[in-house]
Parts: sequence; structure tokens; C-alpha cells
Amino acid sequence: MAGPIRRRAGGPEAAGADDPLSGLAPLLRVRPHLDDVCRFGGAWAAPHAPEPAGQAYFHLVTRGRATLRRPGGETLQVAAGDILLLPRGDAHTLHGPGPQPATRLPVAVRHAHTLRFKTTVGAEPEVELICGRLAFEAAPQTLIVTALPDLMVLSVGAQPLATRFAPLLAGIREELNHIRAGSVAVAGNLASALFMMMLRAHLEASAPAEGLLRLLGQPLTARAVLAMVRDPVHAWTLDELASLAAASRASLVRAFRGAAGVAPLEFLTDLRLGLAHHRLRTEAVSLDHLAVEVGYQSAAALSRAFLRKYGVRPGHARQAEAPPQTG
Repeated sequence: MAGPIRRRAGGPEAAGADDPLSGLAPLLRVRPHLDDVCRFGGAWAAPHAPEPAGQAYFHLVTRGRATLRRPGGETLQVAAGDILLLPRGDAHTLHGPGPQPATRLPVAVRHAHTLRFKTTVGAEPEVELICGRLAFEAAPQTLIVTALPDLMVLSVGAQPLATRFAPLLAGIREELNHIRAGSVAVAGNLASALFMMMLRAHLEASAPAEGLLRLLGQPLTARAVLAMVRDPVHAWTLDELASLAAASRASLVRAFRGAAGVAPLEFLTDLRLGLAHHRLRTEAVSLDHLAVEVGYQSAAALSRAFLRKYGVRPGHARQAEAPPQTG
């Protein structure tokens, strides 16, 4: 019989350094929104427009085969057991195997709770998809999202993934195919676990080139990174960060430069400006209020730093991201 699990001493910061993904989990606050259960056959296609910043698309292929087509003509064949995640909510189309049909069969839509059940009219269903969006609710998550590829595909049918993921996928399908009290909430909670596990599998399977993921993967730098991500407004000093990392100032600087090409306090500046840029893209917030939120003493100080980083003032960045007005 295995002995008891021993937790490493040192509090949550130490645990976060040994397990950076768990350390970031409270900040990610991933919230899946299940939109559609699609049962398609014959000539079908499902186009998806780009989503706003902070929203990802996902598709769970629970039966049959389909084609994912992305801008520029790139295609990918997917099959039952595949989980697709588009972290930046990019435009794409799903359709049946083979070429995209010029004309599509009509689709009947039935609403149940917050879900839409879509079925092609005039053809037997050959594929089943569970589709939705993943909302990243906290601004620091943009650091993780920018380090992810445009498209992530996990094939649950392949061992050893099947053992871990298949029960979650089957549970989501069961809840949505037999709607009962609380089914949508249960399926949503299962999807939250599914996508955290998917992110973990991606980090375990890849050698990330992005600076943030490299920093999180090194015990020497992970504690300092998690501290800054948790509280970017704090006036961190190099001495404080070195103390958290249990390293000398020089060792910490070398580790940061080796992993991300920047010193610790340069990383903090990039973090703050990245959060400011995210807020400007997604919310109507005054520059004075934003400056306080991201750790600057004044709107003028934020504006100067923003100009050095992005080559434009915050106001111009906001205007560039504003959606076009329609009459």
C-alpha cells in the first residue's frame, strides 16, 4: 500500500513553484460556456466568426468525422474523441469530411435551457459535436494565452490520454444528451476540469519557447513570476523577488535573462503594460483608473511607458481596437 502523500513545506508559494500550473489556476478562472450540441449529416458546414479578446472556441467531437478549415485554406481532419481549442477565438469553419460544400442542408434548432440542439434536415446525423466558448476571466491569463498555439488538438482516443480524458468527455456527452436538473452546470464543471487538464497535457508534451512558460518551468524563477502575476501592482524590488526565489540577486537575473531574455523588473514592466493593453482592448476604463490598477503612479507615467513599449499612446491603442460603427 502506498504511503501518505507528503506536502512540501513552505506554504502556497512553494507549492506554486513546484507546480506552476496549479499556482496559476486561481488566476486563470476558466469558465466554459456550452452553446451547441450539433448532429449533422449530408452537406453541412458551421462557420464561426472571430470571438472578442479573452474568449476561446472549443469543439468536442463525440461521434463521426469532420474537417476544420481555418483562414488561408488550412484544413485539419478530426474524429470522435478529438478535443479542439482555439485559444484566441479565431474564425474557422467546421464541415463534413472532404471539400467544403457549396450549398448546405437546412438546420433545425431546438432550445433546451441555455443550449441549442442543431440537426440537419433531410439527412441522417453522421457527426456529433459539442461546441462552446471558453472565457478567460482574469487579465493575467493573457500571458498564458499568448504562449499557446493558435490551435490545440487533443486526441482522447490515444493512450494514455484515454484513461484520463475519456470519462470526462463521456460525462459531458451523457449530461447533455439526457438533460436533467443541473445537467448544464455539471457539464460545465466537467469541461472546466477537461480544459485545465488539456493545458497541463500541452505543457507536459511540449518544450515551450515562450518566456513565461520557461520561467514557470524553472523552480528558481517560478516563485518570483507567480508573485508578480498575483500582485502586479506591488512595488516589487529585486531584493524581494530574490528572497522569494531563495536565490541571490545575480542568480535570479541570470535565470530570468536565460529563460525570457529580460531581467525580473523588466518582466514586471512587460506584465503591467500587457495587462493595461488587454484592458484597453476589452473594456471602457479611464486612463487614471487603469494606471492605478496596473501599478503606475499616474496616467502620464503609464502613457509614457505604453508609448515606449507599443509605439502608440494608450488612447490611440484603444481607438485602433474599437469595433467599426454601423449605421
